[in-house]
Amino acid sequence: MYGYFMKVILAVCMTFACLPSVAQNAPDNEDILAKTIDPDSPYYYPSLMLRYTNGDETLSDKDYYYLYYGYAYSDSYRPLESIPAEMKVLEVLERSQDDPTVYDMQEMIRYAGEVMKADPFSPSNLNLLVYAYGMIGDTVNERLNYDRMNKVLATIRNSGTGLTESSPMHVLRFSHASDLLGSYGLEVTNRMIVSRTAEYISVSQDGRPQRKGYYFDYSRVYWRKPDGTASATN
Repeated sequence: MYGYFMKVILAVCMTFACLPSVAQNAPDNEDILAKTIDPDSPYYYPSLMLRYTNGDETLSDKDYYYLYYGYAYSDSYRPLESIPAEMKVLEVLERSQDDPTVYDMQEMIRYAGEVMKADPFSPSNLNLLVYAYGMIGDTVNERLNYDRMNKVLATIRNSGTGLTESSPMHVLRFSHASDLLGSYGLEVTNRMIVSRTAEYISVSQDGRPQRKGYYFDYSRVYWRKPDGTASATN
């Protein structure tokens, strides 16, 4: 099922121009927290999130940097909790692959909207919104979610090279790392924890193992205890 998600992303990338890379910008946690809780800051989190949920396509790369990594400080950030609507999306996708109907796509959009409440930056979920809106001919929301998806992917991609443990790409969820790699046509073949904050992911492309894998920082996933309270380590 994951492979299908990424085929949709790749097909969309052929249709629209993908975002160019920008300078690497490893997250500065103290700066992100200070700016996102300051009502006088242009990156005050409630304002940024409102613009994002309203589909503001003028949000810049820097806005997305504070949006994505600032979400780690939100009470809504619960990366270890399951999202029931994700299974509903998969069920709709499974039954509609051969002959998708307008009803199927509308149902997918509804469930994907529920997923966004818990994981607003999931590239695979945004990808399915692009697909579903495109299938029903809603080009406005198709483009809006494509913009969101590409800017989230660019934010992760530009948080580190991913080539060394000292320069990992930073993600809010393990699935976001898989989605980022999938956007390059790479499939995850193995995940290995290499430290308290980083994992190394081996990949293949078109069934052929690749010599180099990628490092990701997953530390934010464990900033909160299972009861939702903040950990003393963040």
